[in-house]
Amino acid sequence: MENLTLSEQATTNFCYAENFKYTHDNPYHDRLGVFTSFVLRDEEAENFNNKWKQEVFQKSDSPLCVEIGTGYGDFMLDYCQQNPSKSFVGLDHRFKRSFSLAKKLEKIPHKNFRYLRARGERLGFMFGENEIDELFYFFPDPWPKTRHHKKRLFNQAFLKSCLKVIKKDGYFFIKTDHDDYFEWMLKELQLIKEFKVILQSKDLRSEFPEHFLSQFTTKFEKIFLSQGKKIKALVLQNSKEEN
Repeated sequence: MENLTLSEQATTNFCYAENFKYTHDNPYHDRLGVFTSFVLRDEEAENFNNKWKQEVFQKSDSPLCVEIGTGYGDFMLDYCQQNPSKSFVGLDHRFKRSFSLAKKLEKIPHKNFRYLRARGERLGFMFGENEIDELFYFFPDPWPKTRHHKKRLFNQAFLKSCLKVIKKDGYFFIKTDHDDYFEWMLKELQLIKEFKVILQSKDLRSEFPEHFLSQFTTKFEKIFLSQGKKIKALVLQNSKEEN
């Protein structure tokens, strides 16, 4: 792997392999089992590949929205309640944070959502081709140290999975506070011609204050804004050819 780029190295990550299996001994895994009506853990979500609209939500005409890295759930909680006609799937791989969010989600009376304790690298295994209408990816871990860049999720393998699961003309919404990670994203996107850039901003709140992305403020985003950081944003549209 010494002659590979960091992005190419990420492609070899075992998380993208067909035979990947989750391994852990975290006690919150069992605690999440209490919320079986709307929480799926590890490989459980992969049983519903291409079945989310018809079998899980039983609303074939409802847009399917997916958020990678729900964090504390600020966006998921607001978006689900403000858009009851849409079906929403949030996912994160952190255990304790997932359990805390599940307790909040349990209190929402209108269950137009599911929550996955899973990894973003498994997107292409959890969802079928053209199954997602909107994909959200807000404030991911930037892994700022050079030796950790290979851990960044935004790479060629991930983007190819996104292209597969997002329907033609579907959207991919991205926000980050991190300058270097944003530049990394732009470079990675240069190799994926099918994603059409609808919006690109290095100062979202100043340039597009009325845009949808400026209307929701996550817990992390509030911290970054209080520190005077500018929010970077991308809106991508999947312009792939029809199969």
